[in-house]
Amino acid sequence: MSTTAEGAGGASLSLRDVSKVYSGQSTPAVEDFTMDIRPGELVMFVGPSGCGKTTTMKMINRIIEPTSGSILINGRDVLSLNPNDLRRHIGYVIQQIGLFPHMTISENIGIVPKLLGWSKQKTAARVEELLETVQLDPREFSARFPRQLSGGQQQRVGVARALAADPPIMLMDEPFGATDPITRERLQAEFLRLQASIGKTIVFVTHDFDEAIKLGDRIAVLSQRSRIEQFDTPAAILAEPANEYVSSFIGAGAAIKRLALIPVFEADLGPVAGSPWSVPIDATLRDALDLIVLHGAGALDVVEAGKAVGSLDVERISAALGADVPIGRLPTTGHPGGRLS
Repeated sequence: MSTTAEGAGGASLSLRDVSKVYSGQSTPAVEDFTMDIRPGELVMFVGPSGCGKTTTMKMINRIIEPTSGSILINGRDVLSLNPNDLRRHIGYVIQQIGLFPHMTISENIGIVPKLLGWSKQKTAARVEELLETVQLDPREFSARFPRQLSGGQQQRVGVARALAADPPIMLMDEPFGATDPITRERLQAEFLRLQASIGKTIVFVTHDFDEAIKLGDRIAVLSQRSRIEQFDTPAAILAEPANEYVSSFIGAGAAIKRLALIPVFEADLGPVAGSPWSVPIDATLRDALDLIVLHGAGALDVVEAGKAVGSLDVERISAALGADVPIGRLPTTGHPGGRLS
């Protein structure tokens, strides 16, 4: 694994007929799970509590040993590797964060590099780099202890620690689930920015379908025993749920959820309207719709590099969605302060 981890982007990950049967149980917790994940892909596992999604993820780094099947990273079977060495080259982030309270933030992040025999200088440089990456000032946070950080700051440190040895694969088990909604939304946005720059292969477990839509390149909707009910892009699942089970996870307002996946620049813009409200061209149609409904605006101007380049109204948003969605049925979240630009 060491040859793939150092300076790595993402790695391919394949699970073949993976099953887990616990001792004394006749029913498998996971049964014949098969999936291929491309290098640099962010795959969301979503399903109800107890369906086996976390068990499946934990078999990848062998925190839970598979009963049968094979798991390949860049074509190499993880069952042939020393499990401790394997885990040092797979990043792991959990909801409880798991920072050591008696260690400083710098020491927490540097644990895996230390175990891998990195020099103090190399480890210190990596810790400083990662704190800057997760937007924590090293001068301010390196010497602090976990209890001196907010929940959101601790979660950032957890992500930094998982990235410390530059692993090609990261496993994330509901990492933002214990944070308040505002912090969670901020962490999700920061995580997407980070993934865009590092390109890791990520398996991310969540029970929140909206989070899966926002973050995932592809989503695996799982039922009992980690049966894959549908494995596709967020847009494809929202447009064509495979069955009633998947539809139940999507819930009401599938069309509105799809708006969050469509950037403004994909819509057919109208002429500049001279509206007091504007939306950036790289925002989503959901952002635009929220502003229209919040302010009762007939149209919004679309802004690129500080200049209005067109406009959007409800009809044009509906046309981009490929559906006739009456404005009176559209839920909103709103944006404090009104302007997005």
